[in-house]
Amino acid sequence: MRSPYYPSDLTDAQWALVGPHIPSAKFGGRPRTTDLRAVLDAIIDLLRTGCQWRQLPNDFPHWPTVHGCFRGWRMSGVWPLLHRALYPRARLAAGRKPDPTVVIMDGQSVKTAGQGGVRGFDGHKRVNGRKRHALVDILGLPIANRVEPANMSDRRAGGRLLAGLAPLWPTIRTVIADAGHDSRKLTRQLRGGGWTLKIVKRRQRAFKVVGLTWIVGRSLAWPGFNRRLSNDYERYVQTSETLLDIAAIHLMLNRVSPE
Repeated sequence: MRSPYYPSDLTDAQWALVGPHIPSAKFGGRPRTTDLRAVLDAIIDLLRTGCQWRQLPNDFPHWPTVHGCFRGWRMSGVWPLLHRALYPRARLAAGRKPDPTVVIMDGQSVKTAGQGGVRGFDGHKRVNGRKRHALVDILGLPIANRVEPANMSDRRAGGRLLAGLAPLWPTIRTVIADAGHDSRKLTRQLRGGGWTLKIVKRRQRAFKVVGLTWIVGRSLAWPGFNRRLSNDYERYVQTSETLLDIAAIHLMLNRVSPE
């Protein structure tokens, strides 16, 4: 096992939280020789530094191995599982109950590079790229994210973001959003899951809810501390969403077990 060397490497306490959720080797075949802790360190290093897969430092496992684990864990649902396991711990560490009752959603348009893939032009923000839609709690901890072309309306993207979440988060009762998400269709969709949509219009932001409307904006800014997420450099939106999940996982690990 390689010794921790980079600032982004997981500590022993953090690995103890993550390790049990990493899939074990499949039955049969050669014994596993790859250090999975080093693989996870490599993925986080790529996220933090913004390097390309082929330019990972040599003291990590070979980049095809790291990328293969990243892709395999995405397809098998390991990253959402890690997120769901760490989320209640992060809330408890902040003195809150494990599950939220009030959540906030909003979106942020970011530029894309020349790698191809879906994109659109956000005429309001004057950005040609994609839009990251996030659902967070009042602590700013990410609950879910979705990446869509920047020209998709907040109403439509919000419906996609929230679809299917009600059974996974039964304690949520209120979803707060800005006027861009005001929609009868979205309201009916949320009411079917027992949720209430509360729209905060610009003129109301001088009232008490001002303490909640900026929280999701701050959460949308946090991924920018990871150079890989400063813009959207990925060809596929699924890869972008996975990197946002990993950024949230790393954030919660630092909340639960500070470095």
